[in-house]
Amino acid sequence: MKLAYIRVSTTEQNTDRQIIEADKTFIDKVSGANTNRPELIKLKEHARAGDIVICHDISRLARNLKDLKDLIEFFIGRGISVQFMKENMIFTADKQNPMNELMLNMLGAVYQFERDIMKQRQAEGIAQAKAKGVYKGRSTSMRLKAAIIDSYKSGVPQRKIASNNEISLSTVQRVIKAHKKELLA
Repeated sequence: MKLAYIRVSTTEQNTDRQIIEADKTFIDKVSGANTNRPELIKLKEHARAGDIVICHDISRLARNLKDLKDLIEFFIGRGISVQFMKENMIFTADKQNPMNELMLNMLGAVYQFERDIMKQRQAEGIAQAKAKGVYKGRSTSMRLKAAIIDSYKSGVPQRKIASNNEISLSTVQRVIKAHKKELLA
């Protein structure tokens, strides 16, 4: 079975350039910074020996070389092939290809470097904006606010809410404070 994995970093981005013909498609609209992504987790649970996981390019599967290698090892260790369309590379349990392995390491490192540089530039921009007094921080999404409020109403401790949603405790506290009247009702 052909299983497509498509990922973009934000909900605003569109997946059109990653169209892949497959039997089943898994689409994440989250950062590739780690492997804790809902659709990637579903893909890992769904894939079976003999299946092939297809990605548009290496950076869509992972932006971290260690995560990339771990994911490929996970799949091929279970008899599942991994194919990258853009790089024209395929990894299977039965065939070792030293050139593919070299290219994976090089390109994976380049994608990780690219992400690190992007984060560095972002931090520099934020520091400059803070110095000018114009930085307000990123607003919390409506969906995340709802999840925080629902968890809080259910009696989940604030630290656990932060951990479950991979956000800071201060974000949880800020949302709860802003919705205190609603929570007391």
